[in-house]
Amino acid sequence: MFSRTRRAWARFAEDRPAVAEFVLFTAISMGMTVLQLALMPVLKWVFGLTPLVDTAFQVLGVNTNADGSTFFVFDYAAGALPAGGGGLAYFLAVQITLAIAQIINFFLQRTVTFKSDTNVWRAAAWYAFAYVVITFAAAWLQGFYKDPIYRWMIERWGSTGEAGADVVTMIINALLSFVVFFPILKIIFRKAPADAAEPATIPTPSGAGAR
Repeated sequence: MFSRTRRAWARFAEDRPAVAEFVLFTAISMGMTVLQLALMPVLKWVFGLTPLVDTAFQVLGVNTNADGSTFFVFDYAAGALPAGGGGLAYFLAVQITLAIAQIINFFLQRTVTFKSDTNVWRAAAWYAFAYVVITFAAAWLQGFYKDPIYRWMIERWGSTGEAGADVVTMIINALLSFVVFFPILKIIFRKAPADAAEPATIPTPSGAGAR
């Protein structure tokens, strides 16, 4: 049955390569989302046992909130959620989780989905650049939804609500990456153009024999 499925998939990928790429991209992205959902709460719990939870990490103040406080792109106030922002502990838990998932995602998408044979270091540099841009965008958006989600869910369901809020925030991050990364990876993971065929050598007619 497995070999039959592989043959059917091979035919499908040959007939509809763009659709097959998107299916593989989606499947791998879902796997990375599951990894993040499993890893992030563990790291958050581990870092939450350290003094890092009481160390504020608030950088890149870009605007002012309605209450007059500064709006930070990376806004992790000191103290446990929901009273605080999780501190440096929450920041590290999120960023380490995302970094691990994106490193695995890079190699799987390159070799399995797009079967790219371009320079791996150049592709990695562009991927890292895209990841940094998306990380800043995700952090900026998180300033709008993280606190309301945690506050609402913890007030209703306590520690269960906090775990649920972890899942919700990671899903939002994963969805953002999913939407943005596919067109970017289509460009980064192009296949190297085949070398132009060398022109056929035209045999030189043999010179006339000596008379």
